[in-house]
Amino acid sequence: MRGVAYYRVSTDKQGRSGLGLEAQREAVRRFMGDGYPPVREFTEVESGKLSTRPELAKALAAAKMLRLPLVVAKVDRLARNVAFLETILASGVEVVFCDIPQVNGAMGRFILQQMAAVAQLEAGLISERTKAALKAAKERGKVLGGFRGVKVDATLGRAAKTAKAEDFASQLAPIARELQASGASLRTIAAELTSRGIPTPRGGEWSAVQVKRVLERACLA
Repeated sequence: MRGVAYYRVSTDKQGRSGLGLEAQREAVRRFMGDGYPPVREFTEVESGKLSTRPELAKALAAAKMLRLPLVVAKVDRLARNVAFLETILASGVEVVFCDIPQVNGAMGRFILQQMAAVAQLEAGLISERTKAALKAAKERGKVLGGFRGVKVDATLGRAAKTAKAEDFASQLAPIARELQASGASLRTIAAELTSRGIPTPRGGEWSAVQVKRVLERACLA
């Protein structure tokens, strides 16, 4: 089968050493077959408790554009993070688990929904305990909050936007090359991207001008 692979390791040390990562890659390779390596691979070095999943976003975007399932080595790689699970559910991308391959399609989506529900409950309980602890500390006279001495660098925000735009262009590049090779015009490419359900960077429909800008960023124009 063809698919987009997503791996996650919890620490930077694991990412550098390959601990856990190689096992996931091997599980995906066995599942997909020697003749069908992943079309794209994305590796997240992130705690399962955190919400920031930039590589997940890239993997989902690639799977959606290529109309392929997202292949995950083990269910526990999804962790118990509400934002993570809801992002997958909202994407509409099919998720396949190598450790329980029979659970996919509607059943796989149902499992994700149940995991999200449990994660939501756990998050709520943790929030309640945290608020109770803060209230108790305040009642004891402890000063909470205040300036932490950290200032935001505006250039970091601009750099992040540029990196995001370049990544989007690189994701779109394979499809653009295919359409350009067939002699399609910018207007035709825009119509085809819209018909495939691929949104623009801002979520709208494509125009010839927008296609030209993305192709120039990907050095394809």
